[in-house]
Amino acid sequence: MLWRDAVNGTGGEPYDVLVMGEVLVEVHADSPLHEVRDGGAARLSFSGDALNAAAAAAAAGARTGLLAVVGDDELSGPLLARAGELGIDVSAVCTAPRPNGAYLLASDAAGDREFVYWRTGSAGSTLAPEHVEEWRPLLAGCGALVTSGVTGALSASGRAAVPAAARVVHEAGGHVSYDVNYRARLGDRAAAAALLAELAPLAGLVKLSCPGDAGALLGTVDPVVAAARVRALGAPVVAVTSGAGRFFLDRGEGAVGLEVPVNPAVVDATGAGDCFTGTVTARLALGDELGLAVAHGLSAASLSVSGRGGTGCVPAFSETAARTAARVGGRVAGRGAG
Repeated sequence: MLWRDAVNGTGGEPYDVLVMGEVLVEVHADSPLHEVRDGGAARLSFSGDALNAAAAAAAAGARTGLLAVVGDDELSGPLLARAGELGIDVSAVCTAPRPNGAYLLASDAAGDREFVYWRTGSAGSTLAPEHVEEWRPLLAGCGALVTSGVTGALSASGRAAVPAAARVVHEAGGHVSYDVNYRARLGDRAAAAALLAELAPLAGLVKLSCPGDAGALLGTVDPVVAAARVRALGAPVVAVTSGAGRFFLDRGEGAVGLEVPVNPAVVDATGAGDCFTGTVTARLALGDELGLAVAHGLSAASLSVSGRGGTGCVPAFSETAARTAARVGGRVAGRGAG
């Protein structure tokens, strides 16, 4: 069932960016999780890697649609309303007779985070190749798709849906961004590594973390080596985040370290990687060359850590472009800048 009445569609125009994956209810605790007490304060919001990346893509100027499955509980309406507020079209979102997934988050002033998830049997875990078939016309006509390893790890049907969607976009000549996002709690390393190997030749950009993703799936904690190994799998461009202030880009001539803008007002780093991926993908779909798109992605991710939760701070593209210009000099906002 499609959530057709939630937000108006794009009037038949192709999407610049589609984001396929999981959306989650987010509960942000005001204290470390081991200190939570009965009656403690918390803040309700919405996140998930797909929602975070879609919000960033929309903020970066792209016509953005969300491909997801939400539940039949009372929180789906507010969740999709929030997506609409963020500029995301949700007219292709499907529903399932399951609850929405959720997670509890605590973060401190240094940006350190703790998570507890409730996603087993969630609506998001029912994402399947049948949904991809329903979305095929949208996928075949879009400029770019963003999806992730989290989506592929949620269930066997999600594992099948990720390459199916990527293949439709790839064969239609669109761009695919794949965020590895390995989560040990969701599945074994072999399955995640196999999905990466399958997605790499279909993707225009693969993003991964080091040591997190790289150590588990590629057998290295060296970001340069990790990038080369993903390139060897068939990915033309690989982006590697490697802790605070370290970022590497490999576009075929070896990984090069790039400057990461510093944000002195860090509140919470949740969703920063998703913000990077969504922003880069949007800017590529809008015609920016790779180096500029990546610069914008780094700027947006840096700005995003000033808010609480995955969508607590989604920077407007004017802010992102100004941050990029301050770093690289000159007027750098590409096509689609408002």
